[in-house]
Amino acid sequence: MIRRSLLLSAAAVLTLAACGAGGEKKGAEGGPLLVGATAVPHAEILEVVKPILAAEGVPIEIKVFNDYVQPNVQLAERRLDVNYFQTKPYLEEFNAARGTSLITVAGVHVEPLGLYSKKHTALAALPNGAQVILPNDASNTGRSLLLLQSAGLITLRDGQNPLQTVRDITGNPKGLVFREVEAATIPRILPQVDAAVINTNYALDAGLKPRADALVLEGANSPYINYLVARPDNQNDPRVQALARALRSQAVKDFIAQKYEGAVIPAA
Repeated sequence: MIRRSLLLSAAAVLTLAACGAGGEKKGAEGGPLLVGATAVPHAEILEVVKPILAAEGVPIEIKVFNDYVQPNVQLAERRLDVNYFQTKPYLEEFNAARGTSLITVAGVHVEPLGLYSKKHTALAALPNGAQVILPNDASNTGRSLLLLQSAGLITLRDGQNPLQTVRDITGNPKGLVFREVEAATIPRILPQVDAAVINTNYALDAGLKPRADALVLEGANSPYINYLVARPDNQNDPRVQALARALRSQAVKDFIAQKYEGAVIPAA
């Protein structure tokens, strides 16, 4: 009888522990929706939608990252429910390289890519042999090269291919010297080089004003939309769909227009 009582007590403790673990699990049905994002502008925009979703009974929890890899890794590993920070070309490159199957849910905004300098105030002032830093992930390297081609600084083998590399440069009249660096670190080394291509989220986070500070900036027709991204198994989760609607709401579009003054542009 004593042994039986002990076994029943142990079973009860294990049951309660399991229930407690389930209650604390983040991202589970009924819990907060876990959203990975970079700080600016993505996490700021998510803070705007928090009360909108709360009114619908959909709490969200924002996890801020300072890189472009971990938000996708953690989403694929189910440590996040969704993320919001990336363009479709970057996502496609990530899926191909990592064997993941993450998918876009809704396009939210465009962040025009820019070329910046702390040493020179105009493109024409870039000297021969200037050192130019590019983001080192394939989609942003190719995007950067297309931007420099549009500015007349280089010529590429294929004028439209977004995944070209520096090996595809066929014309470089100023003899620019290119170095590829992790995107998040570029603002910190900008003062040390002649110029650098910086993603707008990192430029804003570093206190740069793209419309005023960039030597050249992508136009509003940039195809590089930033997406809300999920997994195939949860893309139709009502909470994910509610977040997608909120991110594309007029309230968010108005916030983007007022807050970022053209440095971030709502997607059509």
